[in-house]
Amino acid sequence: MPAESLQERKRQKARNAIIAAAYELFGERGFDDVTVTEIAERAEVGRTTFFRYFGDKQEVVFADDERTIAALVGTLRREAERRAPIGDSLADALGAIRAATREGLTGWTAAPERSAVHARLLRRHPELMARLLLKQQQEAAMIVDVLTEHGATPEAATLATQVSLACLYTAMRVADDPARLPEVVEESFARLAGLGGEASGSPSSGE
Repeated sequence: MPAESLQERKRQKARNAIIAAAYELFGERGFDDVTVTEIAERAEVGRTTFFRYFGDKQEVVFADDERTIAALVGTLRREAERRAPIGDSLADALGAIRAATREGLTGWTAAPERSAVHARLLRRHPELMARLLLKQQQEAAMIVDVLTEHGATPEAATLATQVSLACLYTAMRVADDPARLPEVVEESFARLAGLGGEASGSPSSGE
């Protein structure tokens, strides 16, 4: 067991080094002018090691996604449980996602330099934005599953999920400072709530 733990730490160290090196280079030279070989050299690993963790350099841009979505789904389960059974309540479905998104974006402000590079890459490279949108739709299925597990109708779960993704996409497009992304996402949800009180961040039954 200790040997496995040490091996896992070594793997995580190598992966983190690749991510850090890639973001340093992307920040210095942009995306197109950086090669996998250069990332590997900066990280002091071989190309084989790079491809052990990432299929291409685009994947490095989204390296934190798996951890982020896992945290979001965990929070969403807790928030959905507070509102269960959600039924056909768009307010409760949106409220659960809103609360989970708010907590999930805390990591965005924890690494402001990397977040700034990430946001800049998405704005300048349509292929990266397209990849992000595809990944978000895959993640949307997980969100819908959590909501329906807690009694939401398929219609309420799907609509709430897609509207929430629209709030996130809007914030990513209009936030003038990447550090403000969580704030702008919250503003988007608040404006949506103002349309009819349907996007409350609290259970409709009250607390």
